Amino acid sequence: SLNVLRMFLFKQVGQVSSHLQLRPGQDKAKQCDNKQQHRVTHGKNNRTFEGKTSFGMSVFNLGNAIMGSGILGLAYAMANTGIVLFLFLLTAVAVLSCYSIHLLLKSSGIVGIRAYEQLGYRAFGTPGKMAAGIAITLQNIGAMSSYLYIVKSEFPLVIQAFSRADPSADLWYLNGNYLVIMVSIGVILPLALMKQLGYLGYTSGFSLSCMVFFLSVIYKKFQIPCPFGEFSAANHTVSHLDIHLNITDNHTAYTIPILAFAFVCHPEVLPIYTELRNPTQRRMQHVSNLSILVMYTMYFLAALFGYLTFYGKTETELLHTYSRIDPYDTLILCVRLAVLTAVTLTVPIVLFPVRRALNQMFFASKSFNWLRHVAIAVTLLSFINMLVIFAPNILGIFGIIGATSAPCLIFIFPAIFYIRIVPKEQEPMHSIPKILAACFAGLGVVFMIMSLSFIIIDWTTGSSNSGGGH
Repeated sequence: SLNVLRMFLFKQVGQVSSHLQLRPGQDKAKQCDNKQQHRVTHGKNNRTFEGKTSFGMSVFNLGNAIMGSGILGLAYAMANTGIVLFLFLLTAVAVLSCYSIHLLLKSSGIVGIRAYEQLGYRAFGTPGKMAAGIAITLQNIGAMSSYLYIVKSEFPLVIQAFSRADPSADLWYLNGNYLVIMVSIGVILPLALMKQLGYLGYTSGFSLSCMVFFLSVIYKKFQIPCPFGEFSAANHTVSHLDIHLNITDNHTAYTIPILAFAFVCHPEVLPIYTELRNPTQRRMQHVSNLSILVMYTMYFLAALFGYLTFYGKTETELLHTYSRIDPYDTLILCVRLAVLTAVTLTVPIVLFPVRRALNQMFFASKSFNWLRHVAIAVTLLSFINMLVIFAPNILGIFGIIGATSAPCLIFIFPAIFYIRIVPKEQEPMHSIPKILAACFAGLGVVFMIMSLSFIIIDWTTGSSNSGGGH
């Protein structure tokens, strides 16, 4: 009887063990999927990479990618829409941006690829890959050009105001061309040469803190009388400032495009996801949601108090409106310097996806090479500096490119990649998620047509926009 009992127990244990063992195919695939949560396929050659960037640093990097010079124009947008409609539109755009990132992450999770260009290749082959790569390249080169143009235009004025130098003096440190080259070589290039995007988390955190300092405009709300008086002393200096500071002045209805592209960060999402420690789709979605929430709060507060300070006299560049009261106000000069610092530190973050896109388009089968890594960064910065110095008017062309590429990267590509990549067995074409994705792509087409129409109308009426926001 003892032997019978032993045989019975061995039989039961064997049955339990057989259930716990991996069955060929299904359970083994699940185990592989669990392992792949922490490793990522880079491209066709199946290179793997394990992320080491913390959650907080990833939030800083993505927040820095979202943030741009466009924050200076949000008060003007609120002046055109009113507080309630502005809040509704800003909230809607934030929610749509979170949804767009969800589509990207879902597509990435299904195919195990975290490169925007490779998602395009998986969805539509080489045309999809090239379309994504070209859109990222043009969009981010346009953004970097606008940032460096701001440095070229604003930095000399800040130095002049702090030093009280004669604006007519021919001083080298008041020459914007020299300054933009020095900033590019001394600050941007060393950061752009970092091997991984995660290393820029500290500079991104500092950049965001500079933009938080921008919120000191809230304090100025309680110091400026309403209606405010124009600065009357040193009229020559004031008129000089008026000429140069108003780099984005126009009187057309840019409110919808400004808000629609307020949370542009999609080229940077997948590179940041790649370098995230313990990466999962849910964890990266939390990174995205938190970054968008932080910027949403900053956007609303800056717009609200800027608008409540000047109401109908709010200009397209908020700090220029403050300079009309006192161009030598120390706090506003410090804020302007902080904005310049933040814009400068955003350039390396925006450069990384361009270099990655070029690698994916032309060197997808090659392993990492320092010479190519450095050469691409130097070439890009040199090209952008030449545009800013010798052909500043070409920024208007980048306005057209941005109005075309931004809707593709934010709305159209994530939606159509999702529709093509998610298997029909998992989600049929008539399923609610794919219907929503199709509507989302259609919304992107509407935004593209709207933005292009505004820019063309602006050109035909003679108020060309020479500077851009992110």
